[in-house]
Amino acid sequence: MNVSADYTSFVALIDDDVHSAHLLTRALLIQGASSVQHYGDAVSARARLQTDLGKASPEQPSLIVVDLKANSGANLEFLIAVQQLMRASGVPVVVLAPRLGEQSRHALLENGAAAVFVRHAERDAYHRVAADIVELWALTQRPEAVGM
Repeated sequence: MNVSADYTSFVALIDDDVHSAHLLTRALLIQGASSVQHYGDAVSARARLQTDLGKASPEQPSLIVVDLKANSGANLEFLIAVQQLMRASGVPVVVLAPRLGEQSRHALLENGAAAVFVRHAERDAYHRVAADIVELWALTQRPEAVGM
């Protein structure tokens, strides 16, 4: 049996809080993400995404997690700014946000988010969300392999 796996795939994390990014990176790795790269805040992440998604290479993330807290609309503003780039690349984007109203959640989904996860302060709930993100990431790696 010959098994081939792409171990170069990684999750790109866009987070404007370094401490939060460190905690989420740890949680994602504990839950099974192969690698996580912190792309920084919205400005530096946008520049890096334009470079990384502009070419077909191992430097392209296989999932992007956006967790911006600069203001209440930061996640949506970021999605709108990079929407065309994300659609062209085909890399799924998920948003981690506080509990949102249906209209705000719908706006994120309409503007390119593949999923919206609720950011929890309680440790066990936080780790469950990280596990859900990793599960979504795993399912999007080779959809044909899992019957999608």
